[in-house]
Amino acid sequence: MLTIVEAHPIKDFKLALTFNNGKSGTVDLANIQRTGVFQAWNDPAFFRKVFVHPEFRTVTWPGDIDLDPYVLYAQMTGRSIDDVLNNP
Repeated sequence: MLTIVEAHPIKDFKLALTFNNGKSGTVDLANIQRTGVFQAWNDPAFFRKVFVHPEFRTVTWPGDIDLDPYVLYAQMTGRSIDDVLNNP
């Protein structure tokens, strides 16, 4: 199971991530429309409140906003989600 062990916000809607398989890198979340639950990201101070959920081990923000670790890993590594799901 692929999980996130560390997450740190960096500028312009980017996160530095470390996964439980030892891989680390950055993901750019600027392409996610900041509407609906993601409207809170319009406040840069809110975006910086990211943390790793202690039970589910994915990136989370207050209000139960979270992102799938497999999707983040696929973006970080440039692999397809199908490839990551089959060979994390």
